[in-house]
Amino acid sequence: MSQTNGQVLLSAFGLTDVGVVRKNNEDSFLIADLERETEADRAWHDAPVGSKGILLAVSDGMGGAAAGEIASAMTVGSLRQWLGDNHEGVGTHVLIKEAVEEANRNVFDAAQDTERRGMGATLTAVLVRGRMAHIAEVGDSRAYLIRQGRIRQVTRDQSYVQLLVEQGVVTREQAEKSPHRNVILQAMGHRGDVVVAVGRLELRSGDTFVLCSDGLSGKMTEAEMRDIVESSTDFPEAATRMIAIANERGGEDNITVVLARVSGEGVPAVEPSDGITRTLESIQDVDLLERSSPPAAAPAPVAPPPPPPVLPVSSETVAMSARDVEKATAKRAAVKAPEVPSEVVEARKGGHSAWIWIAVAVLLLLAIVAVLMIVFGVAFLR
Repeated sequence: MSQTNGQVLLSAFGLTDVGVVRKNNEDSFLIADLERETEADRAWHDAPVGSKGILLAVSDGMGGAAAGEIASAMTVGSLRQWLGDNHEGVGTHVLIKEAVEEANRNVFDAAQDTERRGMGATLTAVLVRGRMAHIAEVGDSRAYLIRQGRIRQVTRDQSYVQLLVEQGVVTREQAEKSPHRNVILQAMGHRGDVVVAVGRLELRSGDTFVLCSDGLSGKMTEAEMRDIVESSTDFPEAATRMIAIANERGGEDNITVVLARVSGEGVPAVEPSDGITRTLESIQDVDLLERSSPPAAAPAPVAPPPPPPVLPVSSETVAMSARDVEKATAKRAAVKAPEVPSEVVEARKGGHSAWIWIAVAVLLLLAIVAVLMIVFGVAFLR
């Protein structure tokens, strides 16, 4: 498409794969032009961004059988429908938050069906509107941004191990190997309410997004993703290479990736001072500790609660412990041992002295016998 003055352009491509182990693909992704009501069925190159924007989304379903596939498809479909409607006078960050909440209610209602009970999905969405990108997150699918040769995760995992890392219980390296690394603290459809993490990014020309499910992020480093994107001739090649590597390294999960790059005269050129942190703003975050607690009406938590933080030991605490020990020792010392009746003590003493006299008598008898034998022996020799 031809480039127009003041216009923001977007190139995008998405790819999903079932992986090596699983039989069903429960991931879903979406690249949708909300203004023209079209979805990408092939790679988009320099598509103009209309007033409603272009939506990028990745959703990782869960629930077994076909339920996970339904949950992820319902999540991205509901999101697109809500954002495609007219919402005059509503700020974009409020709009995307409400869209995610509506999608969550739809999945939650559908999950009340017996055959679909327990189904849910993650969601990572980026809505590009004008010179801004609005980011929404539920769960642990991820969005990365590549700018000036650097890559950074612009979403925050809503997971059990992320909570442990932030509390200092485990290191980032330990979290990546933890058996609980796939436990998420909230998901689309698991509760009637959901807390949506919302962020806003000021775009710069050449900004490249990588959205993916944990089937990819769990198999590659950020640096590997960046290097593949920058060394590939186009997005289809980059996405194909990423999925191939994830499968080579096990492919235990479904693998999904969406790549998108902004350009056009409507986006300012990147300046040396335009670091990602400087242009990224958190609008609403999620309290992971609060979300780790079960809802009032739920019979069980979504994830095991985190261990209590280790409190520092102060000198006052040590002193109190010492006093407590001293009191307990004194209390035990004040308790007298049960007295033994005197007749038992005397019987024991008498028993011992009787055995002594018997032993003495035996020795005397043996001595007398020895003397007699000597006397009679000498007489006999004479």
